Amino acid sequence: MKALAPVQARWAALAPREQSMLRLACTLVALALVWWLLLAPPIKALRASDARHAQVDTRWQQMQQWQAEAEQLKALPQHTAADAPQALREATEKHLGAAARITVAAGRATVTLTNAPAAALAAWLAQVRASTQAAPQEAHLTRANGDAPGVHWSGTLVLALPAP
Repeated sequence: MKALAPVQARWAALAPREQSMLRLACTLVALALVWWLLLAPPIKALRASDARHAQVDTRWQQMQQWQAEAEQLKALPQHTAADAPQALREATEKHLGAAARITVAAGRATVTLTNAPAAALAAWLAQVRASTQAAPQEAHLTRANGDAPGVHWSGTLVLALPAP
C-alpha cells in the first residue's frame, strides 16, 4: 500500500476532467492490447484456413494416389531371383515390345531403347522394380524426336538383378 500512496495522491490531485481523459486513454490501451494479443491472431488464422485446407486436401489426394500405386505394385506377381531374367524379358515384351532389346549377363541386364514411349517405359520400370527387384544402376537416355505424338526415349538402361 505504501508504494501506491504517491500514485493515489497524484490521482486525487488531478481534475475530474483529467481523470476521465486518463481513464479513456488506459481503456484504449487495454482494448488495443486485447485486440493485438487475443483477437487478431485467431482472426488471421481463420482467414488463412481456406487456403490451408486446400493445401492439406491436395496433399491428402497425392497420398491417396501414392497409396493406390503402392497397392498396384504389391499386387504384381513376385518372382524368385532365379526367375528374374525371364520375368524381365516378359515385362519388356509386354510393355515395350519392339522398342526395346534386352541383354542379360553377369547379374546385370542392359536394355537398349529405340523410340520407346514414356508412359510405356514408366509402366515397365514400375513392374520390373516390383516383380523382379531389379534396380536401375545406369541410364543413358535421350529424348527421341519420332513421328509419333508424345514423349519418346532412346538409349540404354543398366539394371542390377537380384543375386540368386
